[in-house]
Amino acid sequence: MIARNDRATPPDTGNRVTTEEYEQLLIDPGEAGIFVRPEDAAALDAAAERAGLARWAVDLAGVRTKEALLGKLAERLGFPEWFGGNWDALNDVLAEQAWEQPRGIVLTLEHCGDLAAADPEAFETALEVLDSVAESCYDEDISFWVLVDGVDAKAFDLPVIGRNED
Repeated sequence: MIARNDRATPPDTGNRVTTEEYEQLLIDPGEAGIFVRPEDAAALDAAAERAGLARWAVDLAGVRTKEALLGKLAERLGFPEWFGGNWDALNDVLAEQAWEQPRGIVLTLEHCGDLAAADPEAFETALEVLDSVAESCYDEDISFWVLVDGVDAKAFDLPVIGRNED
């Protein structure tokens, strides 16, 4: 079972989360983890920029297999030649790249619905690997955020960042 953080909710100041509230959230490695990206993410994007976090985005539209996912991540994130195209190698290369970003990282996985529908097991395993990277980053005091879109938050037991699900 993935130990996902469901605490990443700024103080309740109404329906809209401000850039400042997101910024305070994003710089805290203890709050980082895997979340569904909110539909209106302008304040979140601005907060990541203001906080100096590295922002990585990978468009997964049309990705339906583990192999296609790993290939797209390797291509878009510039994985080294030694990347082995398996889950362990994904964990290793992302952790290594994260340690090179001491302020933290926001990895946005766009259009995840194709993969989640075609191969939910591969999607869930990818989330487990990303969760492992987030945990190892926490140990190094680095915020590692993964924001996914195009999937039903409840179907994969994922909180929406900035939204209190209580």
